[in-house]
Amino acid sequence: MSRYDQLFAGRNEGVFGGFLMLGDPDLETSARLLDAIVEGGADMIEVGIPFSDPVADGPVIQAAAKRALAQGVTVEDCFQLIAGFRRRHPHVPVGILTYANLVLSPGRQEFFRRAAQAGADSLLVADLPAREAEPWASEMVDVGLDPVLIAAANTPKKTLREIARLGRGYTYVVTRVGITGTHAAGSFDGRLLDDLREVGAPPPVFGFGISQPEHVVAAIQAGAAGVISGSAIVACLDQPDPAAAVRDLVARLKSGTRNDSAPS
Repeated sequence: MSRYDQLFAGRNEGVFGGFLMLGDPDLETSARLLDAIVEGGADMIEVGIPFSDPVADGPVIQAAAKRALAQGVTVEDCFQLIAGFRRRHPHVPVGILTYANLVLSPGRQEFFRRAAQAGADSLLVADLPAREAEPWASEMVDVGLDPVLIAAANTPKKTLREIARLGRGYTYVVTRVGITGTHAAGSFDGRLLDDLREVGAPPPVFGFGISQPEHVVAAIQAGAAGVISGSAIVACLDQPDPAAAVRDLVARLKSGTRNDSAPS
């Protein structure tokens, strides 16, 4: 049973995941902030590997990627951060969010091998359409990575079936077409979740626009298995004590997964 399977099995509360861009503002701080996310109560971690053209990310995360690249952060540096996190937190699932060009640069199989060796549990390639994902997903599974695919409200039913067939770990759900961290969350259309359940997709996790506890509550009440907050966490780097700010924010957001009205 994978770490994600263990995480989602038999829970009576939603899962909370925190996102961090690795190497922002530097490698040492990244390691401390990853720990702070867990200390705040996060159930799982999603990490970004900085890329020069992060088209699916909003301005906060784009700026984080730019800062990391300005520091000279490499893919190998990111794998080392993941390996250190895995040693410190052996039971916390950690997924990578990145872009196809970064994966293709060393070769798909080599990238997947190194990610798995570092201790990553999953990989989401943000600009990889589900209709093209089959060879990628197969190679991920071969090395022990869960391929995570994206579903949106306008995703055709045929594509949702492909997501169900190829995806593992969880399904990254967006509530509208756009970029991360740029809209006010709080109301969600449950039809996409109904369709994902119907086709047997991995557990749906909302990953866009989650910045307040009420957003978390609304997502869980709508039927999401969990949420991931990214831009709000990355924005904590502007605070005088970023680690403390991250811990406090994560604790507040995690509290929304325990709302009494959330489905059991």
